[in-house]
Amino acid sequence: MQTRFRIGIFFGGSSREREVSFAGGRTVYDNLDKRLFDAVPIFVDEFGNMVLLNWQFVYRGTIRDFYPPVSHLPVSKNSFQIYSESIAANTSDRKKMLSEIGQNIEPINLSNHIDIAFLAMHGERGEDGNIQGLLEWYGIPYTGSGILPSALGMNKAVQKKWMRHSGFDGPIFATVKFDEWKNSPISFFEKVKNQIGFPVVVKAANQGSSIGVTILKSENKEDFYKAVNNSFFIKKLTKTDWEKSDKVRLIRELSDIRSSLGFPMFINDTLVNHPEEALEHIDQLFVAMEEIELMAVRGEVEVIAEQFIEGREFSCIVVRDNAGKTIALPPTEIVKTGGYFDYKSKYLPGLSRKITPINLPDEQIERIRQECSRLFEYFEFNVYARIDGFYTPDGRILLNDPNTTSGMMPSSFFFHQAAEIGLNPSQFLTFIIRSSIAERLQTVPSFIPKKALLHNLDKRLEDLSSSSQTMEKVAVVMGGYSTERHISVESGRNIFEKLSSSGKYMPVPVFLTGDHDNHLLFKLPINIMLKDNADDIKHKVEHFERAAIIEKIIAEAKDIFEKYTFEKPIFKPEQITYEDLKNEFSTVFIALHGRPGEDGAVQKKLDQYGIAYNGSGVASSETTIDKFITNNILRDNGFLVADAALINKAGWQQNPEKIKNLIQNMGFPLIAKPADEGCSSAVKKLKNIDEFATYCEVTFRENTEISSADKQKLKLDDKEEFPQKDYFLAETFIDKKGAKHFLEITGGMLTKYENGKLSYEVFEPSEALAEGEILSLAEKFLAGEGQNITPARFSADANEQQRISAKVRLELEKVAKCLNVEGYCRIDAFVRIFGDETVEVVIIEINSLPGMTPATCIYHQAAINGYKPFDFIDKILTFGQQRTALQHR
Repeated sequence: MQTRFRIGIFFGGSSREREVSFAGGRTVYDNLDKRLFDAVPIFVDEFGNMVLLNWQFVYRGTIRDFYPPVSHLPVSKNSFQIYSESIAANTSDRKKMLSEIGQNIEPINLSNHIDIAFLAMHGERGEDGNIQGLLEWYGIPYTGSGILPSALGMNKAVQKKWMRHSGFDGPIFATVKFDEWKNSPISFFEKVKNQIGFPVVVKAANQGSSIGVTILKSENKEDFYKAVNNSFFIKKLTKTDWEKSDKVRLIRELSDIRSSLGFPMFINDTLVNHPEEALEHIDQLFVAMEEIELMAVRGEVEVIAEQFIEGREFSCIVVRDNAGKTIALPPTEIVKTGGYFDYKSKYLPGLSRKITPINLPDEQIERIRQECSRLFEYFEFNVYARIDGFYTPDGRILLNDPNTTSGMMPSSFFFHQAAEIGLNPSQFLTFIIRSSIAERLQTVPSFIPKKALLHNLDKRLEDLSSSSQTMEKVAVVMGGYSTERHISVESGRNIFEKLSSSGKYMPVPVFLTGDHDNHLLFKLPINIMLKDNADDIKHKVEHFERAAIIEKIIAEAKDIFEKYTFEKPIFKPEQITYEDLKNEFSTVFIALHGRPGEDGAVQKKLDQYGIAYNGSGVASSETTIDKFITNNILRDNGFLVADAALINKAGWQQNPEKIKNLIQNMGFPLIAKPADEGCSSAVKKLKNIDEFATYCEVTFRENTEISSADKQKLKLDDKEEFPQKDYFLAETFIDKKGAKHFLEITGGMLTKYENGKLSYEVFEPSEALAEGEILSLAEKFLAGEGQNITPARFSADANEQQRISAKVRLELEKVAKCLNVEGYCRIDAFVRIFGDETVEVVIIEINSLPGMTPATCIYHQAAINGYKPFDFIDKILTFGQQRTALQHR
């Protein structure tokens, strides 16, 4: 019997959800139980080609980071990041590109590399029955639903028609095919107006992740035409809008396959493959034209307009247990802070709330569960599905979007609801794999010879139940009370998940709340750790109660729970002390950002009890949390930093004119930001004294609310959190200053002991490309959103690239040594490269506990040096343990 099973994780693909698929595939890759499975990453490109991906590429920020830069292709002069559709003219080009990121695989040879396929693909070719049919053809068991239910689960228009005929309640809807729309848009408008009315939701029939969705609150023909075109991925562009825009930025926006068209596209019926080509072609067209039409090649064939439902939106994961019984997990209510549950709200912590179970009486929750289970069985789904719907004020349950492949990012419903019955992500994935093998044996006769797979997996699960006692217990501390608390939770649970699947560590999530004078620590149940954000966790900790319906569902899922959990989990938060940490855990991983955590406060407590921890010690942490002090130390030691002034509340209130004169002398533009927080929170580029005064008033405000006028002046999003502070930092804007090449970089590093001495391993820095003027929270931490190119592109010449990189990395190492950074860190900087080959490194800030979310670029950098994320985290923990041992000799 083989020891571990080879799980081929299929991700990527051709759909607009490919980035969600990529991020979900990475989650699966990291969370598979390493005692049971070998994870084999199978990347499917935009043309359907398969490649056994070099594992380092799993940790790139986006699929666009794969290519270019590619050795045989020119780099875009405007630094456009693109997909292979823009550059692969023929099959040989595509194969060559794939050969640079891994090993090309023909489907007939898949069985040489994998035993089971885990499908993390979305949309076209991924969850529509195509890949399922191919795998059945070659005799490879796969996860999730089979061919027919997958096809039904993909097409929203067919779903709605079948559901209506079978008595399922749902919103009134109408559909239109592409040719019908192009020939007579007014007909569809009149049909919707007369049959449905407004408000109405317009969406693409074959897309997910809220892509191609518009909500129209009132009747307006032009808005309606624009919304339908948006769902068909068609845009009108006027000469006036083009001339007024930042053209490069507008082309970048058009390149985004999630919110816009993507490439290739038709521009007035001319096929354009590359953003650079589009930039030039649009300029030429507007010499003689006033308006042009842009249309995605990978568009949509059908659009749905459906009645807007006033009610509570929910999503429910339904599974089939080992005995074939259908079980609906606790439905989650989606509380939106904006217009609708868009891509960012779904996947970026803190932008929405997911309340599990939905806040309704138990009998109503049970009605939702039963209706979702009925739909699961009606469509004959297999293994699991995600079913969305609404609960209306008059008690109707309207189901409107069954999905046979759920998003598998850490914040997804898939893991969120499984945690309610006590399964962590690693355990739930094991359940999905085991159940899928069983389903294939029952539904596909050609898989009957694969019975040995199921038998062997069951035997291994029995063996593992006795091995959990030997693992090392680690407390993963997350949360806090700064504006970085949501990212801290995302970092913490990512660390938890990496450790829980390792076979070496047994992590326990610990939530920190309270205030500066009183840290409150709570051991968390898995379901509370996976709540959507820190505020939700805090509320659950402080007002814990468990609905009776959850007890019922846990009882229903008893067979699942007992088979896949090897140590009894807790279902209620438990308050603990720092002394309890000492008694129960061998080490602590601090996943906190800002205050407390990066300021030395937690480290001081842990030092008192002799508890090992990650990152820098107290003194260094107290220094690096304060950007003003840090910059002064670095400047005094000969490093380049921005000139800065510390602006405090008392000074501003007593003499604002004096402060304004100081700032006028510094000159505009300038950067304003909190002096003791990171994550791009409240970091703004200010262009005049009026914006500076507004920034002061907003930062020093007495009330939490910010006026709409001030939000507009500072360009604050509705969902953007802006901290109240007694002081902030104003810095001179760092610009090109005559350099031939200028870029923003971020560089990570590890420390280790060699012959008793501290040494630094500095990684290749990443180049950070901001869509706007400042790197946003989403660009830093949301998978598929940021453009971080690793390694940074210092030069097109290989020798120069190596020389400049070495110089930059040496400068970063000197900064770390100057500030006594230990364990690991991330340093942000600007790099100027001049015509005489002189290199300047201007330091922005030092993060002693950098973000450890799945998408953070420190993992990309560590991968170049051969560290998978678990290896990197293991090194960090090992260093902390060695340091504590040396201190207590």
